[in-house]
Amino acid sequence: MSHVTWAEIDGTAAKLCHHICTYGAMYRKRGQFWSFDKGVTGPLSSAADQYFRIVWTPTEARSSLVWQDLLRKPSAELQRRSSTMHCYAPVLPSNSSVAGLRAAPSCKAAAGRRPARTSAVAAPEAPAEPRSFAPSNDWGVYEAEPLTPELAKRIEEAGIDFENSQLKWLSNSGRERALAPKINKAEKTKNEKHGITAWEDVGELGRLVREGKTKWEDLGLDDIDVRLKWAGLFHRRKRAPGTFMMRLKVPNGEATTKQLHYLAEATGMLGPDGCGDITTRANFQIRGMTLAEADIIFHGLQEVGLSSVQSGMDNVRNMTGSPIAGIDPHEFLDVRGLNYELNDMITNYGKGNAALASLPRKINIGLSPSRDDFPHTHINDVGLVACQHPETGEIGFNVELGGYFSTKRNAMSIFGNTFLAQDQVVDYCQRTLETFRDLGRREDRQKTRLMWLVEEMGVDAYREEVGRRMGVQLRTGFHPEYADKWERRSVLGIHPQKQEGLFWVGANVPAGRITADDYQAFGDIAEKYGDGTIRLTVEQDILWPNIPEKNLESMQKEPLFQKFKIFPGNLEGSLVSCTGAQFCGLAVIETKNRAMHIVKKLEEQLDTPKPVRIHWTGCPNSCGQVQVADIGLMGGPAKLNGKATEGVRIFVGGTIGQDPTFASEFEKGIACDESILLPKLKSILVEKFGAKEKALSPA
Repeated sequence: MSHVTWAEIDGTAAKLCHHICTYGAMYRKRGQFWSFDKGVTGPLSSAADQYFRIVWTPTEARSSLVWQDLLRKPSAELQRRSSTMHCYAPVLPSNSSVAGLRAAPSCKAAAGRRPARTSAVAAPEAPAEPRSFAPSNDWGVYEAEPLTPELAKRIEEAGIDFENSQLKWLSNSGRERALAPKINKAEKTKNEKHGITAWEDVGELGRLVREGKTKWEDLGLDDIDVRLKWAGLFHRRKRAPGTFMMRLKVPNGEATTKQLHYLAEATGMLGPDGCGDITTRANFQIRGMTLAEADIIFHGLQEVGLSSVQSGMDNVRNMTGSPIAGIDPHEFLDVRGLNYELNDMITNYGKGNAALASLPRKINIGLSPSRDDFPHTHINDVGLVACQHPETGEIGFNVELGGYFSTKRNAMSIFGNTFLAQDQVVDYCQRTLETFRDLGRREDRQKTRLMWLVEEMGVDAYREEVGRRMGVQLRTGFHPEYADKWERRSVLGIHPQKQEGLFWVGANVPAGRITADDYQAFGDIAEKYGDGTIRLTVEQDILWPNIPEKNLESMQKEPLFQKFKIFPGNLEGSLVSCTGAQFCGLAVIETKNRAMHIVKKLEEQLDTPKPVRIHWTGCPNSCGQVQVADIGLMGGPAKLNGKATEGVRIFVGGTIGQDPTFASEFEKGIACDESILLPKLKSILVEKFGAKEKALSPA
C-alpha cells in the first residue's frame, strides 16, 4: 500500500533540489532512497523493485515536498493531489553529491552585446570525458521475440549488424515488415544502425570536434542528417550547414524558472545565431548550435530536468494537454500527471526507450481535459478526450485515432470506439505504440502513419488487438451529449483560477519566436510574481499560473509585456507560424517575419470584431497547421509580372474545439509581395469575418 509522508527541506536538500528538479525523471535502485529531511539512505517498504518520485505542490508551503513510493502508476492519493501537482523530481542515490553535478553554461551578456561566435567555444567548460546516456529498460523489462532461423538467415545474408540495428528491438512481425523488399530509405538507415545510439554519439562527436579531430563535414550523411534526430538534433543542411536545431521534450508545455534560465544561458551561449521557438506542440526549440556546443547543452538540459531524446524522426512527439490544467474551473480532470507518466514511459525517464524508438513513422498524442480541446486531438494520431461515462459516471477518456497532416493527405481523426479509465491511459498508449511498431507498414513513407494501420485493420479489430496486448477487454466508446454549444476559450489575458484568489496571465508571443533575453524574463516573472512556472500553448503563446491577485497590477508593468502583449489585437493574438525558409530546408517561403509584418499592417488598417486565427506554413507538411485556421497561408508557387516568386495557397474556414472542421482551399498562386497579399487578406477579413477599415487619422 503506497503511503505519503511530508518533510521540510533543509539547506542541503534545497540545494540538491535546485539541481535535480525535473519532470518525470527519477533514480531507481532496489532497496535505496534519498531522504530529503535527513540526508540518509533507508530501506524501501518492501524488497520489490520500486521507484520514487518527489512532487512539489505550489499551493502548499513553498518548502514542502511530498515523497511517495510508486508501483508503476500514481496512487489514489497522488491523483487526489493532482490539481496542485507541479513537477516530479528524481531521487538521488546516497553517494550523489551536489559538487559532482556540472554547472550550467553561463552567458549573461545582454541582447546586442553578445560576442560573435568564434571557431572555439570559450564557455562553458566541456566534460573531460563524453558522458554516457545509454538507453536502458528502467520503464520495465522489454525483451523482443527470439529471431526465427529464417529471419536470422535473411539478416545475415543482408550483412546487417543485428545488435546495432533497429531489428533487435522489433517483434518478428515487425522484422518481417522492416525487411520487406520495398522498404523506404529511412527503414534501410534504421536497419543499418539504430538512431538510439545517437545519445551516446553526441558526446563523442562534440569532443572530437572541439579537439579538432573531426569536422561535421566528415560525418556520414545518415549520421548527421538522420540518426542525430533521435537525440533531438536537426541539421540545417540547406539553410545553415553545420548548425542544428534542438527540439526538447516539455510535457504539457510546463517549465520552471530554473529551466528557463538555463535555456536563456544556453541560447545566449550561441551568440547572434542563437534563438528559440515555441512550437505548435507547446514545446521549445533551440536554434543555431554546432556539434561542439550541442553535447554541452544536451547535458546541461539533463541537469535541469529537460531532455531532447526521442524528439525527432520515428518517435512520439511532445505530450500535449491543457495550458491551464490543474487551474481550470471547467476541466474534467488535471492531465498533467498522465502526461508526465506518458513521457516517462515513452522516453524511459529521459534516458531513451529503444523498444519504442523505431516506429514506422512519428506519433502525436494529445490529452484534452475539457470541452475546449486545447491540444487539438482531432489532428493527433492518438487523441484522448476527457468525458463522463453516461452509465457509470466515471471520468475517463474517449479515444480518437489517426489525425495527421502530410504533403499527400490531411486526415482528421476518427472515432476510436474506445473508452478508457484514467488508470488505463498509460498502458493503452504503450500497447498502441507497440501495435503500431509491430504491425505498421514500412514501405511508402506517405502511407505509414497510424491512420493507415487503423483503416487497414478496422477500428474494432484495432481496439481488440490493443486490448489483447493489455490483457483486458476494452470498453467501447460513446458520443457525449451536451445541452449547450461550447465555445473554445482564449487563455490570453487575465483569468481567475479555480483556486480562490489566484489568476493565470496569458501573453501573446507572435509566431513563437523568442530570444535568450525572453527566456530569462519568462523565468524572472514566474519567480517574482507566481509559483516559478510557466505554461506553453499549441498556439505558440505563454502563460503564468498561480498569480496572487495582489501581484497582478505590478506584473502587468513588466517591460516584457510591451513586446508580448497580455491583451493583443484580434489578429496578432491568434497568429501561428512554422519556422519557414529562414531555417527549414523544406519551406518554400519565409514565414515568421513575414507573418508578423503582415499582421501588424492588418491590425493598423482594420477593426476586426472578434479574434481571427491566421496560420502560416512554409510547405504542404503543414507544421503551421493551416487546415485548422480561420485563414491559412501555405507556401507554394506563384508568379509576379510573369516571373516565378514566393507565393501562397490560402485556406479559409477551419474551426477548432468542439465539432472541429478543416479549412477549404480558397485561392492559390497568390504572390507574397505585400502589394498583392495585403489587399487579398484585407478583402477576406472584410467579407468573411466582418472586419472594417479604420477611419483615417486627421492630418
